[in-house]
Amino acid sequence: MPEFENTAILGAGVIGMSWSALFLASGRNVAVFDTAPQAEKATRDYIDMAWPALTELGLVRAGSPGRLTFHKSASEAVKDADFVQENVPERIEIKTALYTEIEPALKAGAIVASSASGLTLSEMQAGWKHPECFVLGHPFNPPHLIPLVEVLGNHATLESAIDGAEKFYKDVGKITIRVKREVPGHVANRLQAALWREALHLVKSGVASVEDVDTAVWAGPGMRWAVMGPTMLFHLGAGAGGIGSFCERYTASFNRWWDDLGTLHLDAGLAKQLTQGMAETVGEETPASLSTKRDALIIALQKATADLR
Repeated sequence: MPEFENTAILGAGVIGMSWSALFLASGRNVAVFDTAPQAEKATRDYIDMAWPALTELGLVRAGSPGRLTFHKSASEAVKDADFVQENVPERIEIKTALYTEIEPALKAGAIVASSASGLTLSEMQAGWKHPECFVLGHPFNPPHLIPLVEVLGNHATLESAIDGAEKFYKDVGKITIRVKREVPGHVANRLQAALWREALHLVKSGVASVEDVDTAVWAGPGMRWAVMGPTMLFHLGAGAGGIGSFCERYTASFNRWWDDLGTLHLDAGLAKQLTQGMAETVGEETPASLSTKRDALIIALQKATADLR
């Protein structure tokens, strides 16, 4: 049987449903808690939808959707769990109330990881009497397809809990990075926020349309970023001289570009401009059909690069 055989999912929204599918595929039992009346049906439907993709990616290892159970309370869902993934709404009062409820019901040594993207670990630790086995385990949507998980502990976290979380995530097929210092948004969200800020600046200042800015990303640097990070790509961009030579050649250019980057906040006017631009881009396509297209492209990319990593 796999290590961390019994898992629990708290909160079965889009993220929680995706985690459920992945944990089941890895051969584990999954106990789910969510207050929404249709949560169980929605989760089982989502798993049925995700299962062919998980199979295609080679992530189904003796797993079965039949090992999913639903529970009426969070404390009931976690009582046998070795690993708990929490995905409830990002309101601190909801999260801390949940932690207060489940802490007495947890098995000794059970690891609890939060999928939180906006709240910090320190803020969420306020809901615990003993936060030693509570970590951040932030995925990217959808977790069953996007490999990244950002893992973070701090001075109040046992190193064994951080190591255990990383081991668990890797066993279910994820790629982890360890966040060394707490900052709002962690690592990857800050990177995409920086890119999106400049994308919005280019749209707002009339440099290019919403559609063309998006195209500039996926048809340009996004193709390279899907296989290597920006610093590695710039290291390769200077040939034998590497990143040192690259910096020598392009310092003036990058400093000029950075000095000219936009500083703005998302407001009602800009939101309206983006809404209009997106309507022109998608036409009659629905979010569901676009999501299907997105997932197919992600699967194809994963399969194409899997043997080369």
